[in-house]
Amino acid sequence: MNRTLIVRSIGPAAAIQDSGRTGFMSAGLTRGGASDPAALHEGAALLGQMPSCAVLEMAGIGGVFEATSDIRIALSGAVMDATIDGATVQWNASHLLPACSVLKIGAARRGNFGYLHVGGGFATPSYLGTQGCHMSAGLGRLIAKGDILPVGSDASTDTGFYVVPEQRLDGGKIRFVRSMQSDKFEGRTITRFTKTDFRRDPRGNRQGIRMDFDGEGFQSGGQLNIVSEVTIAGDIQITGDGTPFVLMHECQTTGGYPRLGTILPCDLNKVSQAPIGSSLKFELLTFKEGAAIQARSSAVLSGLRKSIKPLIRDVTTIQDLLSYQLISGAISAKNAPLDEG
Repeated sequence: MNRTLIVRSIGPAAAIQDSGRTGFMSAGLTRGGASDPAALHEGAALLGQMPSCAVLEMAGIGGVFEATSDIRIALSGAVMDATIDGATVQWNASHLLPACSVLKIGAARRGNFGYLHVGGGFATPSYLGTQGCHMSAGLGRLIAKGDILPVGSDASTDTGFYVVPEQRLDGGKIRFVRSMQSDKFEGRTITRFTKTDFRRDPRGNRQGIRMDFDGEGFQSGGQLNIVSEVTIAGDIQITGDGTPFVLMHECQTTGGYPRLGTILPCDLNKVSQAPIGSSLKFELLTFKEGAAIQARSSAVLSGLRKSIKPLIRDVTTIQDLLSYQLISGAISAKNAPLDEG
C-alpha cells in the first residue's frame, strides 16, 4: 500500500521545503529552502533521519491531514496546537500517526513557520535537483486542499522523543558582520544602527522583511552611484529612504541598494520566526567572532540526535493505556526472593 498523507484542509501558504538548492546563483536563482533551517535539523533528529529530507512548511497556520498507513511524524519550528484523533500531542516531539487517523494542526502560538516531518520524508517531485518550493522562481506550488502527499519508505518505527529547541521564536539579538558595501556607511551611522530598537514590520515575505523603527533613516554615501552586486540571504539592504530590509531565502541574486552588513545564518532563523511587532536589536561582530559563533551553532545542530529525550506521556491522554505492561518487575512484599539465602 502506498504511504500517503491526504490534505483535508490547509493554510494559505504551506509548501514542501528542504535545505534548498545550490549551484544556481549564476543563473539568477538563490538557494531558497526552509525559512527556519534549524527546524529541519530538530525534526530530523527526532525521527533519526537526514535534515535534507523534504518537509511541509506551514506559514502561520497548519491544516488537517489523514494518514493512509502508519506514519511517523515530528513537529518543529513555530509552536502550533496539534491533535491526533482529538488527543493533544506535544510540539518539538515525534509521534506515531496511525493509519486512518487524523492530524490537526492549528494556528501558530509562537513564531511564524511550523514544520511537519514524516518518517522517510515527503516523496514529492524534484525541481533542479531538490524538492523545495521556490515560489518567486516558479518552482513548485503551494499545497492545496485535496492534495495527496506521497511519503518515502521508512525503515524505523521509533517515536516518542522530544528535543529542547533553540530559542528563536521571539526576536531578540541579531548578530551580523560587515559586508562588501559596509564601507559605504559612516562609522557613526553603523553605530546608530546597532543602538536602534527595531520592530518586525508586517511587510515581509520569503524574499525580504522590512525593519520598522523610529528616527531618521540610515543613508550611505554615494548611494545613487552603487552598481548592482551579488546579494545573499541575510544581507541588510538599505533602501533609498534609509529603511533596512533583511533579505530572506528567496531574495534576488543581485541588488543596487547598499548593504550595511550580513546576518549570521544561525540568527537569520530569528528574523524568519520573529512575530510582527517583536523587538529586534542588531549587534556587529568581527568576521572572526561571527565565524566562531556560526561554527558552534552548526556543531550543535549536527549533534542534536544525541540530545533527544524520551517523551513522558500523560497517562490520562493515552487511549491504549491497558495495552501497556504497567506492573512489570513487581515482587511480593511477603515473599521477597532476593531475601532468600
